[in-house]
Amino acid sequence: MEQAPRLTIYHANQCDPKRCTGLKLKRRGLARVVTKTRFLPKRAVVLNPFSEIAFSPADRKRIEDFGLVALDCSWEHAEKVLLKQVKGTSRCLPILIAGNPVNFGKATKLTTAEALAAALYITGFKQEARELLSIFTWGHTFLELNHALLENYAAAQDSTEIIEMQRSFTRSSSAA
Repeated sequence: MEQAPRLTIYHANQCDPKRCTGLKLKRRGLARVVTKTRFLPKRAVVLNPFSEIAFSPADRKRIEDFGLVALDCSWEHAEKVLLKQVKGTSRCLPILIAGNPVNFGKATKLTTAEALAAALYITGFKQEARELLSIFTWGHTFLELNHALLENYAAAQDSTEIIEMQRSFTRSSSAA
């Protein structure tokens, strides 16, 4: 049986610890949390909203071998952290809709747990994605809202195909 990818979260202590999805994943033993970028696993895939390359199923082997990293910090802080040359391979998640109560229905405003679950789902770790989100009362909502998108992204070959899917998605939404 294949092993789930190792999940690491860079946590910048910028949120309410009681509501932080990253810390809840740590408490449940589902992810490792680090507070210094030097402790991030080298060569892991880093979910980076500023990356030019879209996350895709082609990243599966790398996350199996080296792990998956999410950044749990404000957008302003994220840019500073990422400019410090975070070790790893940066990838930007494709367009998804938030299912969490704070940003419900907003495109790309995902919690750390949603971002990790989306990456797992896209790379074929669908059961692991469901398990990750099952600890949140709203977790199923994220998967339901994004089911078609996640399935399409998971069927893509690579980053280029993901970008093309997003272009057609944004064209069809703006035409509506």
